[in-house]
Amino acid sequence: MQVRALAMSVGLVALLGTAQAREIPGGKGPAASDVPMAEHAARVVDYTLRATLDPALHTVHGEGSIAWTNVSSQPVTQLWMHLYLNAFKNQSSVFMRAPIGGFRGSTLPKEWGTIDVRKLTWNDGATQHDLWAKVQLRRGTDEDETDAAIPLPRAVAPGETIALDVVWDDKLPSIVERTGFDGSFHMIAQWFPKLAKIEQDGTFAHFPFQHLGEFYADYGKYDVTLDVPEAFIVGATGVVTESRVEAGRRIERHVQDDIHDFAWTAWDEFQTRKETIDGVACTILYPPGYEGHAERELATMRFALPHYGARYGKYPYPLLTLVHPPASAPEAGGMEYPTLITTGGGSYIVNGVNLIELVTIHEFGHQYFYGLIASHETQWPFMDEGLNSFAEAEAMAAWKGPSNFIDLLGVSVGDSEGHAERARHFAHDDRVAQPAYAFGTGTSYGALVYSRTATILETLRRVYGEEAMQKTMGAYARRFRFQHPVPRDLVETFQREMGNEAGEVLRDALFDKGWIDFKVEAISSHAVRVAAGIFDRDGKRATTPPDRGSSGKYEGWVLVNRRGTLHLPVEVELISEDGARTRVPWDGSTDSIRIPYAGTSALRAAVVDPDQRVLLDEDPENDFATAAGHSGGGAPRTLERSTYWAELVLGAIAP
Repeated sequence: MQVRALAMSVGLVALLGTAQAREIPGGKGPAASDVPMAEHAARVVDYTLRATLDPALHTVHGEGSIAWTNVSSQPVTQLWMHLYLNAFKNQSSVFMRAPIGGFRGSTLPKEWGTIDVRKLTWNDGATQHDLWAKVQLRRGTDEDETDAAIPLPRAVAPGETIALDVVWDDKLPSIVERTGFDGSFHMIAQWFPKLAKIEQDGTFAHFPFQHLGEFYADYGKYDVTLDVPEAFIVGATGVVTESRVEAGRRIERHVQDDIHDFAWTAWDEFQTRKETIDGVACTILYPPGYEGHAERELATMRFALPHYGARYGKYPYPLLTLVHPPASAPEAGGMEYPTLITTGGGSYIVNGVNLIELVTIHEFGHQYFYGLIASHETQWPFMDEGLNSFAEAEAMAAWKGPSNFIDLLGVSVGDSEGHAERARHFAHDDRVAQPAYAFGTGTSYGALVYSRTATILETLRRVYGEEAMQKTMGAYARRFRFQHPVPRDLVETFQREMGNEAGEVLRDALFDKGWIDFKVEAISSHAVRVAAGIFDRDGKRATTPPDRGSSGKYEGWVLVNRRGTLHLPVEVELISEDGARTRVPWDGSTDSIRIPYAGTSALRAAVVDPDQRVLLDEDPENDFATAAGHSGGGAPRTLERSTYWAELVLGAIAP
């Protein structure tokens, strides 16, 4: 690959002392806060629904209407509808057949779940068409029933809006993959017949419910009335516009525009905390005895709402509901829906282990990358989970400093370092940028989509500077709010805001399994002795005998190799016997560099990337070496690994 002009420009740093701020190439446009940002989404599909919960039978009866507009450039002759609750209907569903390990939802539900559409009609003027009579629930011999094709009696023209009436019944499964019931606790997601997203060319982005895939849908308005027993507390997407009790039933109407999904929860044991933070009405729903966790989650939002607003654009909704599921329903935790997130963590999570805070800030971040930007999560999961994992780690560091995940009993672990270590074990296994269903295991999916993406972006932040990264990510989040971007949009944003070379590193790392490994290959140092021999000086000839002793000066060199396909600038620190430290910049464009040394004491050691900016470095332990006769090579980086294993044991980075 060609030498990066970027690497040359960032190499202009001080040669002595600690690293100084780097000059950032590119970024000549407006500040991120000046990038135009859509106030509202294009309105494609509106749902007006009513749902009645029977908590004893764990069923939901639903009915309502759907208004859908063909916003594509082509006539449409069939619709596609997600019936995702059928993922839990039997072991023949795509979800249940997936040979996935190391991820949530890997065990069979104790009770199966189904969604049965009783009626789907199209009110076409004076004519009412029964669309469900010709539905195609299955593809050929495949028994999966989560992706239904619905032929239309006539084509729907571009720009035309149609009105559908729907009636359906849900049988909720026992808690699995973020939905279902546990006793009287109900988490109700993927619960209604949902139209697939239409693309500009008239095709639908339809797909079965995948084990590792998530969601992709059009924006619209949701007007949902929920009917539950009076004793139950409800948390749901959207603003409560009506609330009343009738005949022992609690009835709440939730309305929200500019969203693409709706989820809700109901439980007769919820405790409630409320607080307005940065203009947003925040509600925490939590089990009895979890008051301390509720306070930690509120504290997280006191930081997160203004922090994310400054970086990625103000949170546009008037409310946010946080649901902490009971300990017996862990798979209901750690999930995101518009204006509603689920958190998690058992009562044993002590202060100093910031798992509660990390999960809360991660799921809130999805309000941006899943909710407001809305990329295709099944086709390109890194654009949501990966970018959000970077934002999570950046936010945790900004809030709590370097030891932002664990700071307890002498153990100190940062979230970014945890992501980096986890990702190293899978760097050569697969591409990051690929569909969710293409990953062989849930473990590799989590390590690459979540952690590898976060590490790529964190490396760019550390190498090119905090200001450049804030501007770039802020521009991306604002420019593509409500826009459903694709990977090209992300890479082009980095090229425009941070420079072409940074964009190339991002593309190579995401699409081509790009990797890098710096290594101190060799180090040498020796005393400079007084030269012996015959010398003519000042018109006189003099003979200097051998072994006149040292000149009091030392010379040497350090050989550093760069392996891999990525080219990133780095610093090499030379450490002398007298404690002096000299930093030498290297643009990283060649396979190796031999750095000369001269000083008044012997060269003792050398370390590549002393500030650990290049978290993508595959083997940090070989970044350090000592000259002959000295010990300690690799020790500084070994500690990081041992502390990260503590993080794994505590289960902090599990997706």
